[in-house]
Amino acid sequence: MLRFEVSVEDLLRSRFALSPALDLCLLLRSLIAQGRPLPRAWATRLMPAFERLRRDTELNAALALQTPQGGPNFVAPPPRGLNQTWADDLAMIRATPLEAARREFATIATGPSARDPHVRAVLDSPDAVSRIAEAMDQAWHELLAADWPQLRAICERDVVHRVGVIGEHGWAATIESLHPGIAWHAGGIEIDFFRGGTVRLTGDGLLLIPSVFVGHIAAHLEDPWPRTLVYRARGTAALWGEQETVPRPDALTALVGRARARLLVALDAPASTSHLARSLAMTPGAVGDHLAILRDAGLLVRARSGRSVLYRRTPLGEALVAGSG
Repeated sequence: MLRFEVSVEDLLRSRFALSPALDLCLLLRSLIAQGRPLPRAWATRLMPAFERLRRDTELNAALALQTPQGGPNFVAPPPRGLNQTWADDLAMIRATPLEAARREFATIATGPSARDPHVRAVLDSPDAVSRIAEAMDQAWHELLAADWPQLRAICERDVVHRVGVIGEHGWAATIESLHPGIAWHAGGIEIDFFRGGTVRLTGDGLLLIPSVFVGHIAAHLEDPWPRTLVYRARGTAALWGEQETVPRPDALTALVGRARARLLVALDAPASTSHLARSLAMTPGAVGDHLAILRDAGLLVRARSGRSVLYRRTPLGEALVAGSG
């Protein structure tokens, strides 16, 4: 079991962040069958570009650094917050000192793929960091960039939901909502399916990162990362088409139409028009029109939160969604 010892100061300093680089690494692991399997439609769409990148770029050197348990820190640097971009991550990857990268090569690049002569030549070269960074940048633009606005919106909506749970029920309920195997017990966070003993946060707080590619839960326990939990973002099941894990809106579709049913089901947490548009791959104009109709029908209400207007279901909207499952 893994247990985080948590103080009041730790709770005050705990925060959420997004990590484009980490999601890219998780996607690459899935494509080489070392991570959570991708839905068939995604794998079919991405695999031709992935195989071409392996032939035409230095991507195999980057892949040799990935294992089912993780990868080097320098290719997925700790994110600073919710506004983290791939450009931020790439700049940090490129700034990695060669000596630091080679220390990670020595401990991670030990599998058969790392013994390939071409891969070994890249890892042993004086410009290994820049070559790996360039390969990852190409992988980002060809495999993930087009989908990232939608995936980012899902993660941002997840954070909005978690912050709401903190406000209503506190940190303990929020932590336990991340996964059924996580429990708040005796002033600490316990994860029953991890090994790791007891980890003290020592006042630095916990970093929480939602992801659409993580299987269930991942953790960072060593520097330079802060103590971190990476968890599966709400809305990932709907993205992957795992209909058994979300309400089936068949009756709701017959009542309000497919697009409005999708919006109503998606609003299991408050969201803005732009977040809904990105996460559901709809145009903002169409989303706005449908939201207005649902609001006029008494199924939604809206309220301003900072510079955004967030929509949420009314009790009537909740009842309709619950009755359609």
